[in-house]
Amino acid sequence: MKVIQISDPHLMAPGGLLHGSDPLARLEACLADIGKNHADAELVVISGDLTNDGERAAYAALREKLARFVPPCRLMLGNHDDRALFLEMFPGAATGNGFVQSVVDCREGRLILLDTLDSGHVEGRLCAARLEWLDERLQEAGNRPAFLFMHHPPFRIHIPELDRVRLADADALHAILLRHGNVRHIFAGHVHRLIAGSWRGIAVSTLRSTNHQTALDFSGSWSLGHEPPAYAVIFIDADGVVVHFHDFPIAAAPTH
Repeated sequence: MKVIQISDPHLMAPGGLLHGSDPLARLEACLADIGKNHADAELVVISGDLTNDGERAAYAALREKLARFVPPCRLMLGNHDDRALFLEMFPGAATGNGFVQSVVDCREGRLILLDTLDSGHVEGRLCAARLEWLDERLQEAGNRPAFLFMHHPPFRIHIPELDRVRLADADALHAILLRHGNVRHIFAGHVHRLIAGSWRGIAVSTLRSTNHQTALDFSGSWSLGHEPPAYAVIFIDADGVVVHFHDFPIAAAPTH
């Protein structure tokens, strides 16, 4: 299975700039590159922080751009999003309990997309209802491998400012994963960096934003990075998971 992960587009109202770049133009360039090179992808996942300020105009712009996008796409929420407004704009994205969570079953196993947004907070959270939902979905998977997508990583990346706002109470999540033992990989966003490793024996990876990045700074403050935007090309088969991180081309900023 070929899956594309995009993360943290941080869309503004059309024409708005964020950290000196146009998030909508960056996302358009990303979608164009995927359409040109990976139209055969079975799924595209945008793993949260769809907008920067939860604006209606930003969600409307996203809806317009995706209407012309060929591969099937699933949207997830991050701490910059507004769940109520998102569900108004994308009513088909809700699960029965009102969260933006979904499951994709394929020949290689089960993909589970989690809603880690804790409205009003930068850190993420999986409440009792969401943990129960995950427990049930993993139980249904049985012996098939499962792969989690979530905005907030449950693991430390050793950048203090971001570790303070990762998923809260990660132990509760891990207890469920340990009980089932079928989760093979966690794909996260939020941190705006390319990171690969493992968390308590489970493979993990995170992704750059399509707009702006976090600098490789292990001091106590957050600083802006200047690496190019990227998306991930993920291959899942019987042997495991391979993740390719791809820097997509963007138009040069206009000079004045």
